[in-house]
Amino acid sequence: GSSGSSGMSTAADLLRQGAACSVLYLTSVETESLTGPQAVARASSAALSCSPRPTPAVVHFKVSAQGITLTDNQRKLFFRRHYPVNSITFSSTDPQDRRWTNPDGTTSKIFGFVAKKPGSPWENVCHLFAELDPDQPAGAIVTFITKVLLGQRKSGPSSG
Repeated sequence: GSSGSSGMSTAADLLRQGAACSVLYLTSVETESLTGPQAVARASSAALSCSPRPTPAVVHFKVSAQGITLTDNQRKLFFRRHYPVNSITFSSTDPQDRRWTNPDGTTSKIFGFVAKKPGSPWENVCHLFAELDPDQPAGAIVTFITKVLLGQRKSGPSSG
């Protein structure tokens, strides 16, 4: 067990430095006006039913106060993409808890975030990823995005 949490950095500290990890980028799926868990579920379905399946690329996934930045170090699919914090509307793991099967037969939890399509206020794109490092579980990444990135701009009582 771990004793004492004085050495733990707060979410705000983490955000200042930016929390970065490596994940598998699977694909991006346009979800039209859908956001929330439905958008993630739809993107997961699309990725898993797509034939041939998308070829994932290992990307550097950085969450900071400015938003989410993806860097493809191998430059397989893209070099760098930035999603500003005000375009990101939702993040979660796949609501149906489906998994991505890796070439070696292991499976990884799928997660994603939904961002508004640039220049289109009502269209969304869900960017889908799979866990790469067991020390950086999808749930922790999603929690960080939700609490820190999306949580920081909640102002006033939320209208349900």
